[in-house]
Amino acid sequence: MVRSLWTAASGMIGQQASIDTISNNLANVNTTGFKRMRADFEDLIYQTVRVAGTPATEDTVVPVPVQMGHGVKLAATQRQFTQGNLQNTENLSDIAITGDGFFRIMLYDGSYAYSRDGAFKIDSNGQIVTSNGYKLMPEVVLPENFIPETLSISQDGRINVKIPDLNDPIDVGQLELYRFPNPVGLTAIGDNLFKTSNASGDAIAGRPGFDGMGKTIHRFLEMSNVSVVREMVSMIVAQRAYEFNSKAIQTSDNMLATATNLKR
Repeated sequence: MVRSLWTAASGMIGQQASIDTISNNLANVNTTGFKRMRADFEDLIYQTVRVAGTPATEDTVVPVPVQMGHGVKLAATQRQFTQGNLQNTENLSDIAITGDGFFRIMLYDGSYAYSRDGAFKIDSNGQIVTSNGYKLMPEVVLPENFIPETLSISQDGRINVKIPDLNDPIDVGQLELYRFPNPVGLTAIGDNLFKTSNASGDAIAGRPGFDGMGKTIHRFLEMSNVSVVREMVSMIVAQRAYEFNSKAIQTSDNMLATATNLKR
């Protein structure tokens, strides 16, 4: 009976982790490029009271074991990199990725991070940067006198602008995308950024639209792939499971109280 108390308690802890994950998904429902997370669980160690195959008589064996479980634990929080909806913003520095791939971002310390967030800005030096001032890599520097309305980014990542006194647009840069053997192994560091890990593998560079890479869509943003309806249903399921485990604790407590009061 004491075992049931701890088993149910592990269930409540697990469902709290599920609610925490769902809450983070809902909080980021409008975060550009956000990818929802899913809590995965696994059962804990089992106490084997009787092993299957134990001789029962001279000619027979026990067909099934007797095992008692000890509850559940959080196994992983897996990020799901499904495509989010595209939203037309008409902002000249917005870029969405449709398909596989990440933008490479250089942090202040010179290390690289990766992002699906294409809400870029143009700084005072004409460079394309993130909202926090991190540089998009490879670096793209726009001419000082370019005409903003003429900025054009093709689906294969070519960047063209027009400058005064020239009839034809000029090529000022080429975007690159990066993919990973195991993108769910990336480590989220906040600011819509991910870093590589031993689980994700090394980044594989490529031109948008080629060799399995996604395409770049100019003046669009990829929105979060969080479905509010799905998250609400998952929240209800987690809440009910939490209540069931709390009822199991109350029932175990009542049974212990009954056993305690057998003799008065």
